[in-house]
Amino acid sequence: MKYLKILVILLFIVNNQVIGQENKLTKEERLEWFEDAKLGIFIHWGYYGVKGIGESWSMYHKQISYEDYMSQGNDFTAKNYNPETWAKLFKKVGARYAVLTTKHHDGVALWDTKLSKLNVKEKTQAKRDLVQPFVNALRNEGLKVGLYYSLCDWSHPDYDVVFPRPNTKKDYPQIGQKNLSKWQRFVKFYKGQLKELSDAYQPDLYWFDGDWEKSAEEWRAESLKDSLLAWNPKTIVNSRLKTYGDYSTPEQGIPIVRPTGSWEFCITMNDSWGYYPTDTNYKPISQIIRTFVEVIASGGNLLLNIGPKPDGTFAKEQEERLEALGEWIHKHDKAVFGTKAGLPYGHFYGPTLLSKDETKIYLCLFDTPNNYISLKGIQNKIKKIKIVGSDQQLGFERNGGAVWNNIPGTLRIEIPKKENLDSNVTVIEVELENQLKLYRGHGNAVELN
Repeated sequence: MKYLKILVILLFIVNNQVIGQENKLTKEERLEWFEDAKLGIFIHWGYYGVKGIGESWSMYHKQISYEDYMSQGNDFTAKNYNPETWAKLFKKVGARYAVLTTKHHDGVALWDTKLSKLNVKEKTQAKRDLVQPFVNALRNEGLKVGLYYSLCDWSHPDYDVVFPRPNTKKDYPQIGQKNLSKWQRFVKFYKGQLKELSDAYQPDLYWFDGDWEKSAEEWRAESLKDSLLAWNPKTIVNSRLKTYGDYSTPEQGIPIVRPTGSWEFCITMNDSWGYYPTDTNYKPISQIIRTFVEVIASGGNLLLNIGPKPDGTFAKEQEERLEALGEWIHKHDKAVFGTKAGLPYGHFYGPTLLSKDETKIYLCLFDTPNNYISLKGIQNKIKKIKIVGSDQQLGFERNGGAVWNNIPGTLRIEIPKKENLDSNVTVIEVELENQLKLYRGHGNAVELN
């Protein structure tokens, strides 16, 4: 009887494991919403906005003492923080997700963490959890929730740093952990904070940072990824968890070669991530829109950064740029959403997008065309060509090629009227008969002509 009970228990365990494996989402399933998102908003909000200095790095580079850096908490008020206004703006401009810095390298948590006293509820005039209202506001607007979390913590007493730092044990209770090594205590600490975030907010996306300071083995990256998926089977993770991320996230320098796999490009509006009032080197609206077009034409998402002020409001320069990008997206939404990366290099001199069924090509014009617009290597018959956001249809004709050799000629497209050219990026829709068929050959001698 005893052996029968053991057998039943073992069968129960194995059966549950099999069911768990069957219910486990694939990476592709978890990334499905991300692949169609196109635009996300990155939010760097923290102490550093009080004095308008570099987020965390100003300590690292010894531009400010640890004590002076942390004293900024006295003026971090969030008194005008209205996450509902944030979320409505993000949705209005066409974003599908937003990512908030819950804890940067400085160790300051924007939520009421129980594992550190270095949080905005205990150390600032805000005196409350700032993450929960953000999460609620995004979800009320149907937006996906992303939480940034720095794996490194330059305030934790068990984390070694290269700059002068006072004893910070008072802010990090280590009760019941005396038998652990410094690093074991730290790993337990940061995994504990991530468990707090997962339990409280169930984020759709984790945006890690700081992984370069340790190896995957030291971070316990594999087991952390397993834990994140156990806590929330639908969540996705960026590439800054060593090799255990789901998508890549280059920053500041737009990729020249189209990345493979899922990816996003994160970029600042000026030269700073946080609120930095003396940094007036804002990118022109046209550059932000063109960057967005280049990114989605290569199959990625743009994660556009804003740095709120300590009171929770946005600088007008940043709102203006968000609004302008949103206006362009709204005008050209059929070419933005429900599309994918466009034609390979050589067919058109500019970014392109394809409808998901590959029956429409979207040509993006960065400059005013001269004489005609050229499109090469399209074997399909063309149904019609028009300007997105306008009623104007464009004439076209095909020259050259060798139909009997399946070599299409060059498609010459009429230039749009001046009044129908968009001031930033004009988009032309080429509607095909049937699914796209490209000529990708090297050319042949034309015989039997």
